[in-house]
Amino acid sequence: MENIITSKDNPVIRLYQRLSDSKKERLKYGLFVLEGLRIVQDALSENAFLQQIIMTESAVKKYGEVLFQADLRNTRTIVISNELGNRIASTETTQGVFAVCHIPVEHDMTFAENGKYIVLFGLQDPGNVGMIIRTADALGIDGVILSGSCDIYSPKVIRSTMGSVFRTDIHIENNSERLFEMLGSNGVFTSASVIDRDVQKITECSFRGKHAVFIGNEGNGLPSEISAKCRRKITIPMNGTVNSLNAGMASGIIMWELKKNQGEF
Repeated sequence: MENIITSKDNPVIRLYQRLSDSKKERLKYGLFVLEGLRIVQDALSENAFLQQIIMTESAVKKYGEVLFQADLRNTRTIVISNELGNRIASTETTQGVFAVCHIPVEHDMTFAENGKYIVLFGLQDPGNVGMIIRTADALGIDGVILSGSCDIYSPKVIRSTMGSVFRTDIHIENNSERLFEMLGSNGVFTSASVIDRDVQKITECSFRGKHAVFIGNEGNGLPSEISAKCRRKITIPMNGTVNSLNAGMASGIIMWELKKNQGEF
């Protein structure tokens, strides 16, 4: 096999590692990284703009035929040593398949008639954010909006989405005033998910029309000023002495109720 890259100082490898390690570098170059055969395949099938595919010697033998059947006309491909693949991997047992992908150009969000949306306000756990995006994809939620939350293009979030990042309408709006103005001007009814036995139970709510539910930070929930701006407050009823749920679990229940109320399930 010819032209196998072995040096950690190769420009492509150095860029990959900078993008993997730093949000600042991701924003600077407008790029993020992928690791794993499945997510690279998902990116290709969803026509994501891949700048570079990086494969180890072993990966070429195992998966090369599968990947090279895809349309790679605009994607450069390099082969690296297995040792170098282990060095740049962020997982303990790597498949040796990596890619550099362009961050999609931010677009004005469009709201579907009767669309259902989830707003992640101040979530900082990458695993939670990735799992919520994956669940939103699975349940057919029309869009996920992030405000003041962790970087969705970090390797941990991308890995947790299991490819759903390429199939889900994701919008980032970190200015809360613009966020509420955007939702209000598009006729989206807003609900704040809170821990309060005295507010309306989600199982008794109507979610007719365009609707967005706000989910707050893992430890502190929604800031009071944000929940006050929402049209109503809702809660997940709980038994016994349990008074809170993991943000990912709570979001899954809320999204299920959003679609169930719409007659999806």
